[in-house]
Amino acid sequence: MSQVTMTVNGKTASGDVEGRTLLSQFLRENLKLTGTHVGCDTSQCGACVVHVDGKAVKSCTMLAAEADGATVDTIEGQAEADGSLNTIQQAFQDHHGLQCGFCTPGMVMSTAALLKDNPKPTEAEIRDYLEGNICRCTGYHNIVKSILAASGQDVGSIAAE
Repeated sequence: MSQVTMTVNGKTASGDVEGRTLLSQFLRENLKLTGTHVGCDTSQCGACVVHVDGKAVKSCTMLAAEADGATVDTIEGQAEADGSLNTIQQAFQDHHGLQCGFCTPGMVMSTAALLKDNPKPTEAEIRDYLEGNICRCTGYHNIVKSILAASGQDVGSIAAE
């Protein structure tokens, strides 16, 4: 066992981990931050996306020890200071970008990374960026619409599905 310390959602967090402990496990089991979902354990679905030092990573493929000393942001840290939904979360709610909600934390975290690097992505750029995230319910149309809305773009020209 070794001890890891990281800043998670603005707060210092420490814990003892085995060398094989994944970051997703550490977040869910040690820190009880269960918003980071684990859907596949193989880096295919994107439900476990978090930000490590500002970059989107699939936490099911990163060891907790690799995040020692890092800044980690999870879905639990995305709300506004008063607890209200942030712009991305509100857009997903307003434009029906979620159904069962299992993929939603990863989609929101991926969207935040996309909009940080590309504040006004096209529909094609959004679809390309989300290739690493799987949603079994929505068909992606309303997720794309939500991301366009979160970026401040007009979604009126996108046909309803």
